[in-house]
Amino acid sequence: MYSTTDFRRGLKIEIDGTPYEIVEFQHFKPGKGGAMVRTKLRNILNGRVVDNTFRSGEKVGKPDMEQRDMQYLYREGTDLIFMDMTTYEQISLPEADTDGKADWLLESQQCRVLLYNGQPIDIEVPVSLVMTVTKTEPGVKGDTVSNVTKPATLETGVVIQVPIFVNEGDRVKVDTRTREYLGRD
Repeated sequence: MYSTTDFRRGLKIEIDGTPYEIVEFQHFKPGKGGAMVRTKLRNILNGRVVDNTFRSGEKVGKPDMEQRDMQYLYREGTDLIFMDMTTYEQISLPEADTDGKADWLLESQQCRVLLYNGQPIDIEVPVSLVMTVTKTEPGVKGDTVSNVTKPATLETGVVIQVPIFVNEGDRVKVDTRTREYLGRD
């Protein structure tokens, strides 16, 4: 069980048998009465965001969740196939459940798979990755205006905006949450 004093961004809690992730929280004290905690919660199963208010000190459940390091093997239709690195057991996860995180997966890449009651429900990819640019237009000589960007396709097929000096074959560091260019490697 978690108390409202344990709340932090990213904490996973369970309310009425449904797992939620805390997106935002704020402690506040109204004019009269006890302190309260205002939260925004994301339903882990369907992605919906709801607002909820808890009394200070109120207890919420801890979901039966587990994170396992697994290796991404391949796509099979709309499913992603992963292999547990210790038991060599293979599991599948619908790509739609990953909320766009599957765009960053390369074959044989390791990632964390989130399991709820033994069933895979989401994946966790690193915050930043280094990837190779497979397609981009060449920069125009003399085009030195600051902050000029152009689209570039990465090895997974993701298209991001990069500075004009980045060429095909360059390795770039990318923020997987915002899809922003962070620099060359």
